[in-house]
Amino acid sequence: MSAGRPCRMLFGMSGASETRAPKPSPLNGFEETVKDFWVSRPRRPHAGRKVAGVAAAIGYRYGIDPVVVRIALVVATIFGGFGVPFYLLGWLFLPGESDEVSGFESLIGRGRSSVSPAFAVVLSVLTVVSIGGSFSGSWFDGGALISFALITIALYLLHRNRGQENRPAPVVARSQAFTGNGAFTMTDTATEAAETKPGWDPLAADPAGWDLPEPPSSTPPPPTPPTYERPERRRNSKVGSVTFALAVLTAGGGVLANLNGASWFSAQHIVGLVLGVVGIGLVTGAFARGGRGLIGLAVPLAIAGMVLTTVPFENFDFRGGAGDIKETPHSVTDLKPLYQHAAGNIDLDLTELPAGSAPITTNVVNGAGDTTVTVPDTADVTFDCHTGAGSTECFNRSTDGISQDALTGTDYGKDGPGGQKITLHVKNSVGNVEVRRG
Repeated sequence: MSAGRPCRMLFGMSGASETRAPKPSPLNGFEETVKDFWVSRPRRPHAGRKVAGVAAAIGYRYGIDPVVVRIALVVATIFGGFGVPFYLLGWLFLPGESDEVSGFESLIGRGRSSVSPAFAVVLSVLTVVSIGGSFSGSWFDGGALISFALITIALYLLHRNRGQENRPAPVVARSQAFTGNGAFTMTDTATEAAETKPGWDPLAADPAGWDLPEPPSSTPPPPTPPTYERPERRRNSKVGSVTFALAVLTAGGGVLANLNGASWFSAQHIVGLVLGVVGIGLVTGAFARGGRGLIGLAVPLAIAGMVLTTVPFENFDFRGGAGDIKETPHSVTDLKPLYQHAAGNIDLDLTELPAGSAPITTNVVNGAGDTTVTVPDTADVTFDCHTGAGSTECFNRSTDGISQDALTGTDYGKDGPGGQKITLHVKNSVGNVEVRRG
């Protein structure tokens, strides 16, 4: 037997063969899906993040635009408040792009993380507080529980359908070794194990008896950092500018319709219509890679819509002009049946009306401002006074606050019944109302 064949056989047996990671098996059950989600959790990238990279991590992991994830978190925050706790949970339990473990795992000594232990404690406290607040102080009954369920189901379905795609490469753990001269060195555990593994002697013979060339030594390449397949950048889209223009036109049209008597176009409905336009633009921009700036418009609109929905402003009316009005009619013909103003103070003095005239009725409607009506001392006044936000004082009765009940009744003055009959309907949207005697 020639020496060449054993050499070829030996090198063929001892040569390094390329090892491939086993292909993940399909996820067949709930428990397997949950375990695989934890093992292949999204990693918070360094690029593309707005705060901590939670939305970007989920988007890159499952091949969706991070803007869609951010919109979902904003909606979950508004309707129930669970968006903030979810983001804090992601910040705490999703490792960074170059971290071995998450911030919470690093806190309990499981590995290295860019989140410091002190900040991990702060995140843990904020998470507990925000979860308690979302479930106890939600303005939308059951909203926190619904948001939690929807987010959980969405993550489960995403991982079940796309969990085998864009799986992040694990970061090789590093260990500290003491060199003996007072310094520590960082070594890869995989490299250290490979260097300390004893050689294999297939023939159990003295290696000096073999005249074989030494195989070329190769240093194992350093671990490749995890990479993420980010969505391909496209040209700047005009979705944002077009949506903003449509939102302005919608708001302007709603205000004009309200001023022309279309009562349906209240402040709540106008904000809702504008928010709907912005929402359509955000969804469109998620596919067209544009309209990210609309988030800055959607958040204050959503807050305004929440306030207008929780505070009953259905009786508010802002029709008419602007400025102060001061009227003193001297006869019944001078008295107008309606005094209406959008903004400003209204001062109506009825003390100059002639006594003994026929019964009179007038209405005073003010959008934003104070309204004062002065009546004669001997008049028999039937009144209906109301303000949406402010104080109301009609003769010896008063209210103060938001959307209080209207003050109604009849006041005959100090002389009792028998005076000039006056019927007053006074309504303010925002401001103070006062009906007094001259």
